[in-house]
Amino acid sequence: MKRIILIVAFFCSVACASAQKKKAIFIIIDGVSKDVLEKVSTPNLDAIAKEGGLLSAYQGGELNEYNQTPTISAPGYDNVLTGVWFNKHNVPDNSIKNPNYHYPTIFRLFEDQFPKKKTAIFSSWEDNRTKLIGEGLEQTGKILLDHHFDGLELDTVKYPHDESRKFMSAIDQAVTDDAVRSIRETAPDLSWIYLEFTDDMGHMYGDSEQYYDAVKLADRQVGQVWAAIRERKEKYNEDWLIMVTTDHGRDLETGKDHGGQSERERAAWIVTNASGLNDYARESNQVSVVDILPTIARFLKVKLSSDRQRELDGVAITGKLSLTKPVATMVDGKINLSWLPAEKEGRVKIWVSTTNNYKETGKSDKYSLAGVVPVKDGKFTIELDPNTSSDFYKIVLEGKYNTVNRWIAAK
Repeated sequence: MKRIILIVAFFCSVACASAQKKKAIFIIIDGVSKDVLEKVSTPNLDAIAKEGGLLSAYQGGELNEYNQTPTISAPGYDNVLTGVWFNKHNVPDNSIKNPNYHYPTIFRLFEDQFPKKKTAIFSSWEDNRTKLIGEGLEQTGKILLDHHFDGLELDTVKYPHDESRKFMSAIDQAVTDDAVRSIRETAPDLSWIYLEFTDDMGHMYGDSEQYYDAVKLADRQVGQVWAAIRERKEKYNEDWLIMVTTDHGRDLETGKDHGGQSERERAAWIVTNASGLNDYARESNQVSVVDILPTIARFLKVKLSSDRQRELDGVAITGKLSLTKPVATMVDGKINLSWLPAEKEGRVKIWVSTTNNYKETGKSDKYSLAGVVPVKDGKFTIELDPNTSSDFYKIVLEGKYNTVNRWIAAK
């Protein structure tokens, strides 16, 4: 009888574990380059990283490539939100005049698949919700988040603007407090927290004690969120993923500016509690911030259509991958492809299109299969037909576990 009870208890524990509700939250701390994170004491980020990892990452797209992206705040946020770079999401600066909503944010992907689950944003900047996520717009299917706490910078009565920007520190704390309350009381299934004060201090003082103190403050605020998550995990047996990152680094000379493509301005990072980090995350010199969306999607079991998989610039940092780091060059009527195999077994399908319908209209592109080869080969050459040459090629490499892509323009 005792043995039967133990067996039943075991299977009950397995069933309970598999039935855990999954919750994901990502936090963007504005304008903190990797070297500053390593210099300043951040015990709460360290505690999160101890469960998963602290990864070197990059903002700004690929240097001198077609997807190079300004190291400015709004483009940095949208890189995270959409999993693609500026050449696709079309947010080059903070004015956010004409985002390409054909590239959905993680919130749209999640809401479309799980309309009854809860989403939330906690942010000092209202444009994050109204423009980047595009809440209520026809182009975004009139997406509505279940909870938002933002726009406090517009309340100059409660938060009178002062030259020292202390009002922004108070707003960040209010944003944190509401996020903590929300996590404890309702636990949204997908949330975004944005903290701004660090960037303000960077712009005003550059590399300085004021800036470093702001980073320490942001770490304490992350600690409040992390404590609320741990409480939920213990009380309700929920499975939480947290990912913390930044939108850009700072200039090398003073630490006051950003926007260019210097190594320090591009130097981002990802702190996460994610279990099962793959070799790409652990062994790559750098992951990228566009890897956050596919990682969250994989964790929350958000299924991506083949069209969307073919457009994503990021890959998940957890679980299995087939291939990473694709490269495409065109020489003498040939497109030479290479990639880094993540699996020894399996094959990769190589698709080619000369249309860009997805970007222009949101519709499918017309692909032709150029070849199927073992993924371990790590290379393939596409022989182009001179009679049907094009000035644009979209190349997709489809493996069993993930898909990557490159764009190339004929010269």
